[in-house]
Amino acid sequence: MLFNSLNFLLFFPAVCLGYYIIPHHVRYLFLLACSYFFYMCWNPEYALLMLTSTIITYLSGLMIDQADKISEEKKRIGRKKLYVALSFISNLLILFFFKYYGFAANIVTQLFGAFHMEINIPAFDVILPVGISFYTFQALSYTVDVYRKEIYAERNFFKYALFVSFFPQLVAGPIERSKNLLLQINEKHTFDFERTRSGLLLMLYGFFQKVVLAEYLALVVDNVYNNYRDRTGFQLLVATVAFAFQIYCDFGSYSNIAIGAARVMGFRLMENFNTPYFAISVSDFWRRWHISLSTWFRDYLYIPLGGNRKGKVRKWINLMIVFLVSGLWHGASGHFVIWGMLNGAYQVVGEWLKPIRQKVIKLFHIDQTAFSHRFLQMIMTFGFVDVSWIFFRATFRQALSIGKKIAGLGKGDWFTWGDNLKAMGLTLETRNLLIVSCMILFLVDLCKYKGFNLISWLTKQGIWFRWLIYYAAIFGILIFGVYGPGFDASQFIYFQF
Repeated sequence: MLFNSLNFLLFFPAVCLGYYIIPHHVRYLFLLACSYFFYMCWNPEYALLMLTSTIITYLSGLMIDQADKISEEKKRIGRKKLYVALSFISNLLILFFFKYYGFAANIVTQLFGAFHMEINIPAFDVILPVGISFYTFQALSYTVDVYRKEIYAERNFFKYALFVSFFPQLVAGPIERSKNLLLQINEKHTFDFERTRSGLLLMLYGFFQKVVLAEYLALVVDNVYNNYRDRTGFQLLVATVAFAFQIYCDFGSYSNIAIGAARVMGFRLMENFNTPYFAISVSDFWRRWHISLSTWFRDYLYIPLGGNRKGKVRKWINLMIVFLVSGLWHGASGHFVIWGMLNGAYQVVGEWLKPIRQKVIKLFHIDQTAFSHRFLQMIMTFGFVDVSWIFFRATFRQALSIGKKIAGLGKGDWFTWGDNLKAMGLTLETRNLLIVSCMILFLVDLCKYKGFNLISWLTKQGIWFRWLIYYAAIFGILIFGVYGPGFDASQFIYFQF
């Protein structure tokens, strides 16, 4: 069930109504049933996978908690580590089979082929379960949190199952922590008008990002990238910039709808995006982009590897490992690995060159707080990130060819005076719509970047002004959005991860 579908627009109000009507002590059971129904709308059989992951991590939490009562320290620590290892191995094996088996089998076959040796690896035609990477990581974080004594093991299986399957953020995050979401399941949530209005407005903005901005940007990206050999360097450059905003709006919209939907029911989900394209460095970008995943890797991989506690070289190696794993998390393909490694390399090189940059700044008396300096940093950061997005969107060979054309090294003209709009799948009207929509996106992000709470400001305005904005937003999405009969509601990009 997609957020941008009629089914969800019927499902969500019904869930909210039922949630507030039924008694508090059974609400978690109602939400659990709704969450599993929500997930089973894609593929009922794969709900069993989520249930399996839930059972494994639930039992591991109980066993870790029980092992913590062992008086002998060495035995206690060893037993706890064993249960954590079993939880990780079993869950990651499931993830590997469904997501990485074919990729790994292909690599092994090619390696043997390089030495003129044949190997027959069984092939399995399986569909990637929606959201498997998200709920697997969320469940595994619970195991580690119990091991670290950051949270008590949950005794109620159904409450824990709801933590893993909570429908607003189930399929594409944010990847919640047990310290946040699991504890909220025991809270008594009463209907609050201001909170509900705030959540609905956030959802409304999320729908605008998805059905207007992301969908029209997808037209540009798909028309150009799917025929990149026939496109000019200029058209590819525009499409590459468009993809940067398409993936931001597409993924950001899901997070906003998820956070808003949870807020309506009284739950507080963590922020997943914080104006990433206002970042002044690639490391700053990753503090603002997909925050729930970035902090997950920081807390459960980077720090356990040693973080920055063992010198610069070890820190750089740890960074590269984290971004290699991040690339693989996003997809079982070489171009995702390149994308991840490229983002890791940006940060390693950036830190390596930091002393040189500081000397240049000191030599020329550059004011680092000046708007011109920070604006230049933002443009350069966006450029580096956007280059990496090419490898995210296209295969490795395609990305190289696209990069050459953008750099003016490919065959053919870099720019022609032909109908560029038609080549990019746009009309004059859709171009103007995109310009206006991108301006709205920029203004909203600018307000957030400056610390101005737009929703809070709007709710304090006069009733005529508020409802003018509400109606303008709703009818703007209805009139200009891409949806409805004859339109196959496109999945969110991160559903495939």
